[in-house]
Amino acid sequence: MTSNVYDENNPFAKILRGELPSHKVYEDEHTYAFMDIMPRTDGHCLVIPKKPSRNLLDAEPETLARVMATVQKIARAAMNAFDADGLVIDQYNEAPAGQTVFHLHFHVLPRYEGVPLRPHGEKMADHAVLAEQAEKIRKELEKLAA
Repeated sequence: MTSNVYDENNPFAKILRGELPSHKVYEDEHTYAFMDIMPRTDGHCLVIPKKPSRNLLDAEPETLARVMATVQKIARAAMNAFDADGLVIDQYNEAPAGQTVFHLHFHVLPRYEGVPLRPHGEKMADHAVLAEQAEKIRKELEKLAA
């Protein structure tokens, strides 16, 4: 049986409160995007709502709409910044489906022809590399906004 109670101490809630570090890509009033610390591909980032939601199943429609608008924005920027051939958006709901952090989040994964994704949660990335990749996406967001 799954719990429907939002855990205020999940890692993403701590990132939003500034209790854990992150490599921020984008932030607005309702959403936050940052680099995944165990990336499956270069440019792998996460988009989360600021409003507490365990996952897609309990999120309010307004929250989903705001998050998806940010997902689209980040997806365009990441695809351009990393000259990707394609893009995958992943989102998991509950542990049997692969959800490990119980705060709604979307994975934005640039993809390349013939290049497999790295295994999920296998290796923590170098923080200097993540900072560099976050900067590339932020620069692309500036170009797209102009």
